Formats: sequence, C-alpha cells, structure tokens
Amino acid sequence: MLHTMSTTVEAASERSAAEVNEQIRALWLRSGGTLSVEQREEYRRLVLEWAAAAPQSSKAA
Repeated sequence: MLHTMSTTVEAASERSAAEVNEQIRALWLRSGGTLSVEQREEYRRLVLEWAAAAPQSSKAA
C-alpha cells in the first residue's frame, strides 16, 4: 500500500517557533536519539511547522 505525505504545514497552528522547538527537543529526548517511523513523521511535521513559525530575516546583499 502506498501512502502519500502532505508537504503543507497545517494553518491551524498558531504556536510560536520557540514552542514548536521545545516540542522537537522533547521528541528527541523521549526517543533516546533514535526516531521510529512514526516519530520521524512527527519530526518532519514539527520542523515544517517550526519553519513556518520562525521569523523571517531579511538578508542584505
């Protein structure tokens, strides 16, 4: 069976990048440094959410 994964970040989340980062850290601590398949999917989702929530800095040329 094939599974498709969405690459979009759920817009429902209004958490700050810091809040999402704390959840990412907690996931790694719970896993003992080795993520299961389900944990890898959760990590991927959290990283996308973190990236969407992180402040965008403007780069000077």
